[in-house]
Amino acid sequence: MFCNQCGTQLQPEFNVCPKCGRALNVATPATVISYRDRLERHLRILGILWIVLGALFLLPSLFLMGIGGIARVAIPFEPGLARTLGPFVLFMMGGTLLILGAGGILVGWGLMQHHSWARIAAIVLGVLALFHPPFGTALGIYTLWVLLSGDAGNEYQRMASTA
Repeated sequence: MFCNQCGTQLQPEFNVCPKCGRALNVATPATVISYRDRLERHLRILGILWIVLGALFLLPSLFLMGIGGIARVAIPFEPGLARTLGPFVLFMMGGTLLILGAGGILVGWGLMQHHSWARIAAIVLGVLALFHPPFGTALGIYTLWVLLSGDAGNEYQRMASTA
């Protein structure tokens, strides 16, 4: 190995050229991209994607819950099963979407803050998201790839304990 400035032959353990004093650009363990940096970067992206998906679930949930609240008055039938059950079903569908949306937002926030509970919750939501093509499937695959690959579990626990 040689100095880029003066051409002096260097030993591998040198960090500075002994002739000209120039700092060497030697890849040290601190400059090599570590697995933690990779996981940190992907956790941020994953958190943002879960927050966006959760916000997208909130819109139809509020719409369905609103329709469920006023449908009792708007259904033109006489009091019966459709007039009683219809608003309840719409409200329950909206409530389910509201829980899923709030869960997605919380999981995204938890992943970005490195909370210990967020990894398990994200894995569970990632498995459930696999059944919602195409975007849910893509997010579920990405979630499982980030959180289950290699030594991600141990590294996430270390990140969570230092946070």
